[in-house]
Amino acid sequence: MVNYGLKDKVALITGANNPQGIGATTALTFAREGAKVVLVYKRLQRPYDETKTERNGTDKYFKANAGDASIVERKLKEINADYLIIKSDISNENDVKDIYSRTLEQYGKVDILVNNAADGDMDGLDTIEKITQNVIDDTFAVNVRGSILMTREFIIHRGDYGRIINLSTDAAQVFAGQITYGASKATLEALTRSIAMEVAQYGITVNCVAPGPTQTGWIDAEFEKEVVPLIPMGKLIQPEDIAETILFLASEQARMLTGQVIKVSGGHAI
Repeated sequence: MVNYGLKDKVALITGANNPQGIGATTALTFAREGAKVVLVYKRLQRPYDETKTERNGTDKYFKANAGDASIVERKLKEINADYLIIKSDISNENDVKDIYSRTLEQYGKVDILVNNAADGDMDGLDTIEKITQNVIDDTFAVNVRGSILMTREFIIHRGDYGRIINLSTDAAQVFAGQITYGASKATLEALTRSIAMEVAQYGITVNCVAPGPTQTGWIDAEFEKEVVPLIPMGKLIQPEDIAETILFLASEQARMLTGQVIKVSGGHAI
């Protein structure tokens, strides 16, 4: 068994209230390696049909992201994890400072930052003909400004160990139909490379994981039939596939890997 050197490290993970999501899965993966985990979440309110939330699809996904982190907390308790859960808005500078204040008060340090929280339109408005100012502002507020603010505070409060992992998408370079979301993630990839250069002097690494179509609850059976043929490996990516890549990037073994964007996509959108 690989020792990733994460015992007693403190990992701060945003966007972690969806039990089937990348953030929650990453938190559980880190906790099993002995890390202390701080989960940050915001309840995203979108209308959904309660009668359709038992099966995968947007209704299930919307319900999961509108909820608190109670299901994730139960799973953490089951494995005797050391954790802290914070409801907050990372697009707000004061909220971000409070996240770090509370984390440092409880654990005294932050070793790992996973910028997983994301927002984006799912109502068909993220096209060049239908785009609205609200869609642009809301998407960039979380995906770009929030990630920058979280990263800035991480650097300010840096300790002896530093790993920053951002979450993008394998469609960041071309995302027709989701132009603002794609642009925000392309921006995050550029930030990854630039910030990596700035903070290398502190021994901090900054990398980005770009998932392909990942089953976080939003892909229904019909859409799965459409998208799987586009994935050379022949199946959807699972949150565990992403979490294990993040785990490696946060590890001792990845100490000389920085400024990279790693696609975990089964060959999709190479």
